[in-house]
Amino acid sequence: MGITDRIFTRVGALDNLSQGQSTFMVEMQETANILNSATRQSLVIMDEIGRGTSTFDGLSIAWAVAEYLHDLKGNGVKTLFATHYHELTELAISMPRVKNYNIAVKEWNDEIIFLRKLVEGGTNRSYGIQVARLAGIPRDVITRAKKILYQIENSSHGAQGLSVLPQAENPLKGPVQLNLFQHSSHLIIEKLQRIDISKMTPLDALNCLNDLQDEVKDIVI
Repeated sequence: MGITDRIFTRVGALDNLSQGQSTFMVEMQETANILNSATRQSLVIMDEIGRGTSTFDGLSIAWAVAEYLHDLKGNGVKTLFATHYHELTELAISMPRVKNYNIAVKEWNDEIIFLRKLVEGGTNRSYGIQVARLAGIPRDVITRAKKILYQIENSSHGAQGLSVLPQAENPLKGPVQLNLFQHSSHLIIEKLQRIDISKMTPLDALNCLNDLQDEVKDIVI
C-alpha cells in the first residue's frame, strides 16, 4: 500500500442516541472529518456512503464524495470505496484513476457461492435476496421479495407498478424513490424531446437517428 501519513475509515452503521444523532448524521460527520483532514499521502476506506437516506440523496452524496477524493489537491487520495450504488461504476469512464473491482460470485440452482476472489470490473447485481435467504428470512418473504423485485425491474413505473401483483394490500403505497433505473423507452422519449432539430445539420440528424435506433434494439416490449 505504500507509506501513508494517516488512515481514515468510514465503516459500519451506528447511531448516537445519547446525543440525538441518527445513523446518517454520524455517517456524514465522519465523512466530513475525512474530507477535511485527508491529504495526498493518506489512505481512505469508505463503506456504503449514503445508505442512511433516500436513494437519490444517497447516490448524489456518494457520487460527489468519490469525485472529491479523486480530485483532492490535484492528485487525489488513495481510496477504497465500497458501494451498492451500481451507477458509481461509471466514474471509471470519466475519471482516469478510478478502477472498478467486485467479489466473484457463482450462481448455482438459485443459490450463490461467494468465491472470495476479487476480480476487475463492476457488477450490476447485489444478490440481496439471496443473502437474506442465507440469513434465515422465512421462505414466504423471500418468494414475495423475488416477485416484487421482478416487477420493479420490468416495470416502467418503478415501485408504483407493484399494483399488478396479486396481494391483499400493496406493501408500498404512494410515491416511492425506486424508479431510479428508468425504462429505456422513457429515456429515448426524453432525449427526443430535448433535440433541437432547427440547429442540426443533415449529418447530425442522421447520426442522432442512428444512435436512437441502436438504443431501441435493446428494448424488449
